[in-house]
Order: sequence, then structure tokens, then C-alpha cells
Amino acid sequence: MTGVLVTGGTGKTGGALVGLLRAGGVPVHVASRNPAAGDPDAVRFDWSDPATFTDALRSMDRVFLVPPVESVDPMPLVQPFLKQAQAAGVRRVVLLGSAIVLPNAPSALDLADYVRAQRGWVVLRASGFMQNFLRPHPLGKSINRFREISTAAGDGRLGWIDARDIAASAAALLTDGVGAQREDDDYLLTGPKALSYQEAADIISAHTGRHVRVNKITTEQQIAAYRSAGMPAEFASALASVEEGIRAGREDRVSTAVLDLTGRSPRPFAEFVTDHAPDWHQP
Repeated sequence: MTGVLVTGGTGKTGGALVGLLRAGGVPVHVASRNPAAGDPDAVRFDWSDPATFTDALRSMDRVFLVPPVESVDPMPLVQPFLKQAQAAGVRRVVLLGSAIVLPNAPSALDLADYVRAQRGWVVLRASGFMQNFLRPHPLGKSINRFREISTAAGDGRLGWIDARDIAASAAALLTDGVGAQREDDDYLLTGPKALSYQEAADIISAHTGRHVRVNKITTEQQIAAYRSAGMPAEFASALASVEEGIRAGREDRVSTAVLDLTGRSPRPFAEFVTDHAPDWHQP
């Protein structure tokens, strides 16, 4: 039997991808640190425990790779797994990377280079997730609790993308679907339009009936806010610094990759908000 190992299989993108693969009859291993007892496809997977790699990879010839979250140095943990995957005969890895490069994090770039260097392996460079506007992300918590977005990004724009469109793009590459015959080893994934936080707040306000205001703060204030939300200090600093790049216009870009891979245009932010409108009304 062959199938797809989905690391981060219970996350926003991984969970959506598992649903698409199952709907297509593709065998999957749903990998997470705490596998669901009632899911026969669930397998335990922990980046810090290489002993979990073997069972996760068993009978799988493709991998959806989500690097360790909240890490600015994923390569030391991920490279041993990738070497084991190569030895096990994995023919395709689809890495969920980021279009936004964290400062002082060359390891993430090294990981993307390593994946691209292998024949048939692919990197998805996803822009900011629309799901960040929902809980439990700190941004989503702030909107729900205070009806406020605090940002150091100023009026800079980002090509926000729905995690469901990332999952659909990954599914196409992992199942030889629409667009998967292209020879590209790197795809920039964005939504159809770049938006500032103010524009996003206006859309949320219009479609939920709850006015959301934007509070423009400094990078230092953003770091403090992330730290108070429980983020590690190094990651909080790197993530806040990203907003400086957004403010400077470096992330104001869109691509056609979702359409090219799936045959369908990516969801606009207004559609995402409509789909999730009840979430902003829950206590």
C-alpha cells in the first residue's frame, strides 16, 4: 500500500488536506503528537522523537511536510526525518513553507533548498493565513475579545490566503491532479488580492455586523503582545519584525499558483469571512 503521510495532520491546513485525500480514496497517515484514539489512520509523530518516524512513514510514498511550529531553526529536527524518508523510498515531499522569511532564520531557507534539490519534491511558499483572523491565533483572540487588531504593519498589504486553498494546492501535487504535471519545484501561494489590516477589518465589520478597529502600534509593542500570548521570545521578536516588512511593502504581491494547480481561483477574503462569520460572535 502507498499513501500520504500528513504531518501536522490535525492543524488548519493538514486537517483540510486529510479530508480532501480521504474524499479521493487516498490512504493517509494523520500525524500528530497526540493522535486521536478513534482515528484508525492516526499515528504519533514528534519532531523531537525520531523513534516516531518509522511508523509514520510505513507504507507511505508521499509526505506533506509541516515544519516544527514556532521554530526559527527547523533544519536540525527536519533533516534526519527527510533522510529517513528518502531511504524509505518517498517519491514526493510537499513542504509547507512561508512566503514571508523570518529574520535571522536561515535554517528555514536551507530546508526549502534541501527539498527543492530532490527530484519531484516541492515547496509551497504560503502567504499569511486568513485563519489567523480566527481563534486561537492571538490576532483572532483580539478581534473576538476586544474587536481590535493591533499591528505594527501600518498600511502595508499582504496576499492573505485561505488554508483550504493551500490544502487544495497540496492535494493536487500529492495526487497528480490539475497542474501537478508542471515541472516547478516552488510555488508562491496567495489569495486573489493583497489587503491591509484596515481593509481586512472593514470586510469583517461589513460581513459580521461587529465593528473591528485597527490599532497601529510599534514593533516593540507587538513583541510584547506576542510574548503575553505565550509565544517564545525569539519567535515573537521574529514574527513582529515581519510586520516591518509588510509596512515597507515587501509582501504586497499575489500569484496565480492556486488557480494553476487546482483549476479554481483562490477564495477572496470576503468569502472566508462569510464562511466563518459565526466564529466572531461566539463568547
